[in-house]
Amino acid sequence: MPQETFVIVGASLAGAKAAETLREEGFQGRVVLIGEEIERPYERPPLSKGFLLGEEERDKAHVHPPDWYEKNDVELKLGTTVARVDREAHQVWPAAGEPVRYDRLLLATGSSPRRLDVPGAKLQGIHYLRSMADAAKLREAIAPGGRRVVVAGAGWIGLETAAAARTYRNDVTVIEPEPSPLHRVVGPEIGEIFAGLHREHGVDLRLDQGVAGFWGAGQVSAVVTSGGAEVPADVVIVGIGIRPNTALAEEAGLEVSDGVLVDEALRTSDPDIFAAGDVAAAYNPLLGKRIRVEHWANALDGGPAAARSMLGQDVVFDKIPYFFTDQYDLGMEMAGAVGPGEYDEVVIRGDAGAREFIAFWLSGGRVVAGMNVNVWDVTDDVQALIRSGREADRDRLTDPKVPLTEV
Repeated sequence: MPQETFVIVGASLAGAKAAETLREEGFQGRVVLIGEEIERPYERPPLSKGFLLGEEERDKAHVHPPDWYEKNDVELKLGTTVARVDREAHQVWPAAGEPVRYDRLLLATGSSPRRLDVPGAKLQGIHYLRSMADAAKLREAIAPGGRRVVVAGAGWIGLETAAAARTYRNDVTVIEPEPSPLHRVVGPEIGEIFAGLHREHGVDLRLDQGVAGFWGAGQVSAVVTSGGAEVPADVVIVGIGIRPNTALAEEAGLEVSDGVLVDEALRTSDPDIFAAGDVAAAYNPLLGKRIRVEHWANALDGGPAAARSMLGQDVVFDKIPYFFTDQYDLGMEMAGAVGPGEYDEVVIRGDAGAREFIAFWLSGGRVVAGMNVNVWDVTDDVQALIRSGREADRDRLTDPKVPLTEV
């Protein structure tokens, strides 16, 4: 019987952890891990946190040591773009070189930053943050300090990079079209807390306005807002969200809708092709809906789950979305996913004014999401509340004297 070949397209955290899991689970066949970047697989949170701030070395972000791939007989093909997938022939075709046949294929192609399509968008000094190279270039731009930095977008990336720029003692302006930071992911109640945090640290936060264009003679020198204001800028950081890299899946005829559609076992519409990480829009049976999660934990957990599914194991990927951030002296973890109209109220346990609290999003009395701010070792309890699906006693939920395990 010929040796089986499992191919992973996307030398990402999800892809690297999938390769690791295949070997840990005893797979003896050929494992090929293909990535567009020349950097070996790495984790992305340091790019807007420790690495950007100069607190962590580049190597700390890598998933595995340099010799891990050879020691574990994983063929790591970096700097390689996959041009197409031939589902009938079970072949992956790189842009240059010979095709690779697969028995099972995992798409871990990730996502790309959304671009601003406005006048002046191609000027020098405008940064997008997605890769290690992007982070190194941005750190070089803001680390000297004393620069005028404008951040377009008050989402997680926008706020983290704004905090880094202020830590380097730059003048920072954040421009956001919504009425509060993080408006679509945490709502106005918690968004206002983050607004206060950044204003206290000297950030000029301009809400309810977007970016209409950029001025400059080759190099950006100002940002024009939708309200007509001109904000001087030496450095611009654009953080307005990401798009899943679905082109390869679409061209292969897989089902795609804001991500590659997969079931609870991370299988696509082709039984021999799987998807994990940012690119996968997976049905989550716990939440009862399809969801595409763009955070680190989803890649960390999704890659191994996909690998086990590729091996024919029974897999139900029902993880609760998890995210963390560090901004100035604020550390936060969030479990669950809520959007506009998906909750009735937000209740607080602790002292929101001191930024030491847990916030709970309630829908029909049930906890659907929770965020602990400068309160630690409660993530498992928050996730247990969400998983229970039961109506919570509001008074006990908000009383710090009642252990979460007893709510």
